[in-house]
This record gives sequence, structure tokens and C-alpha cells, in this order.
Amino acid sequence: MKNQNEQTFKKTSRIRRIAACIIDLLVMTFLMIGIAAIALGSDFIDKYEISYIHTVLLLIVISGLILYFSKDSYRGISVGRWIMGIMVRNESDNQVPSYIRLFIRNLFTIIWPVEFIVLLVNDDKKRIGDKVSETIVLRNPKKPKRIIRIGTLIFIGICFYFFADFYGGAIITNSEAYEITVDSISKNEKILEETGGILGYGGLEGSISVNDEIGKAEFKIKVIGKENDVVVNVYLEKEPNQKWVIKEMK
Repeated sequence: MKNQNEQTFKKTSRIRRIAACIIDLLVMTFLMIGIAAIALGSDFIDKYEISYIHTVLLLIVISGLILYFSKDSYRGISVGRWIMGIMVRNESDNQVPSYIRLFIRNLFTIIWPVEFIVLLVNDDKKRIGDKVSETIVLRNPKKPKRIIRIGTLIFIGICFYFFADFYGGAIITNSEAYEITVDSISKNEKILEETGGILGYGGLEGSISVNDEIGKAEFKIKVIGKENDVVVNVYLEKEPNQKWVIKEMK
């Protein structure tokens, strides 16, 4: 039976395993950002205390880790492994490992730098998690067509990019710092003169950070004018229990 299994199933390459791991991390990151977006909304910077935000994020991270460690529980195949056409099986009989065995196996990804090195240098293409759980990663003979798997990967990547871009922009535009910036720009005589009147805003880039109620924000905003468009760079600061104050605008 063992010889027959060895002829039917082949070990996968290290590259496929690493690629599958990266895909799983991207999918998990996408999922955790989505859950955080639902839990906190896009106006959380000015709406919630920093301790509340940290508590919510901690709970999401803990839940995400548990889910990540369970990622191969469906037939020994995660999203990344499905896309790469590989699967986890018991080393002894090539059957699907138990949930506990798969969970313990994935626990070792916490020390991923060590696992990565072990996978690269081990002659059997095994990492520590494989050895402890007595599992092996094989090619999936029943994998879907390549075009379907590649299409799924591209779709996930596009969704992740646009969601992250949209949510990041929403966080900025729903912040008090952005509202103060836009209000100040709309009243700036030099900008009004140069643009010939403001029609709107676009091309937003920037960042906001708040620590112990002390905040810093930087924006690069394209002001769309009736006659000319201009790019305005703004730097703001916030003291505890105070509103955002523009320190520099150019």
C-alpha cells in the first residue's frame, strides 16, 4: 500500500509551499482588516479611546491566529494550498490529518524564520511542524484547472488592493484632522486666487497617528480649481483634549 501511495502522490516543491504560505497570510490579513473595519468603522480615530481600539484589535488578532492555525482543517487544504495545488497528509498513510494534528502543526509558524530555514535546508522538505505532527505536504492530484486557481489568486489580490485603498482613504476623510484641513484650504485666500475657485478635492495621500491622545497628521491633497489645480501639503498636530491644529501648509 505504501509503495502504491508513493507512486500516486508526489512531494511538492519548497517554492509551492512558500507561495501557499504567503497567499494564506494575505488572505488572513485581508479578513482581519475587514473584520476591524466592520467593528470599528472608518471614524474610529476620533470616536473611540485608544485603549478601546487596542482591545478590539487584540481580540481580532487572537481570533485571526486561531483561525490561521486551523486553516488546513478542510481536507488538509487551505486557500493558499488550493491555489498552489498542494495538500497536507499524514506521513504514514497519506490520509487527511486530524484537526488537532493540523492545529499543532501550524502552531510552529509562530517561529516562522526558524521554520523557513529548516524547510530550506532539510533534505526531506520538512519543517519542524511537519516532523512534530508527522505530516507531509503533497501535490494534489485532484486540483482544479490552473486558470481557475490563477484567476482566484488575481481576484483576491484585486479585492485586497481596492479594499485597503478604499478603507485607508475613508479613515482619513472621516477624521477631524481632514475636516479641519479642508475647511482651512477653502478659506485660504492664496489657494482661492491660484485656483480661481475650488471645485473639489482629489489625489489624497497622507497618514494619521495618535498615541496617548497626542496626534500627528500629514496630508497631500490635490485641490481641483476652476482655472488651475494645485497640490497642498499640510502638517497637523493634536494635544490631549484639544482639537487638531495646522502647523504648516504649503
